[in-house]
Amino acid sequence: ASLDEIVETLTRIGLEVEGIENPAEKLAGFKVARVLTAERHPQADKLQVLSVDAGDGPLQVVCGAPNARAGLVGVFGIPGATVPANGMVLKVAAIRGVESNGMMCSTRELELGEDHDGIIELPADAPIGTAFADYADLNDPVIDVAITPNRQDCMGVRGIARDLAAGGLGTLK
Repeated sequence: ASLDEIVETLTRIGLEVEGIENPAEKLAGFKVARVLTAERHPQADKLQVLSVDAGDGPLQVVCGAPNARAGLVGVFGIPGATVPANGMVLKVAAIRGVESNGMMCSTRELELGEDHDGIIELPADAPIGTAFADYADLNDPVIDVAITPNRQDCMGVRGIARDLAAGGLGTLK
């Protein structure tokens, strides 16, 4: 069943849906990308100028991560994407005189953990250009259901699954 069908059925059988959150929505605009080249920034010791391929050809990106190197596969935020950790909207900008067309991201910046030691390193065979949320299997909506005191049978997933099956969606196993 589609998400809309599930939500409609939950409401119809008396379980109030308080909200729906899909982790993939906040990761829109982030893709799997490969670093093609990495060179020192001409005006900053701790920055590098990367050439990054996110499936649409090489882009120039300024990066301060210590683990940025040629051949690394990571997560790239395209211009227009919003960084989940701080709400910053990425744009094409000059950083110390060098144009940067997006951002290579750390785990903390994407709110996927606390690691901020460098950009996320993915396996070398990760499909370049794929949406990161799809690659990481994060496109999985979470439905928040308000349970009234008289419906303790729905305090767990099994109880809700039983009611959805009784409401015509699927079969309870």
